[in-house]
Amino acid sequence: MTQTTVFQSGNSQAVRLPKDFRFKSKTVEIFRRGNEVVLREVPRTMGDLIKHLPNLGDDFSDDITDLDAMLEIINEPQAVDRKIDYFLRNGADTDPDWLNKPTAK
Repeated sequence: MTQTTVFQSGNSQAVRLPKDFRFKSKTVEIFRRGNEVVLREVPRTMGDLIKHLPNLGDDFSDDITDLDAMLEIINEPQAVDRKIDYFLRNGADTDPDWLNKPTAK
């Protein structure tokens, strides 16, 4: 079990998280479970996904082929969880090559 230090940060008590315990997001939930204090990342939602999608505007006919390809890949039953989870965890600004990665069978 890993141990770390507790210290004062202003009027708050803080805990130094070792590198292996870093969070990817900037927001975490904190709650008590018995005598434990639990920290966990706030789950990202479909609303977060929609906020990061590009604005296609009124004329997006050039993008229809790409959109259809993306929907086809996303609709692969074995790919849905892996690809949507990747996108939600890594954000819209990551390399879109995840759409082209083969899925595990």
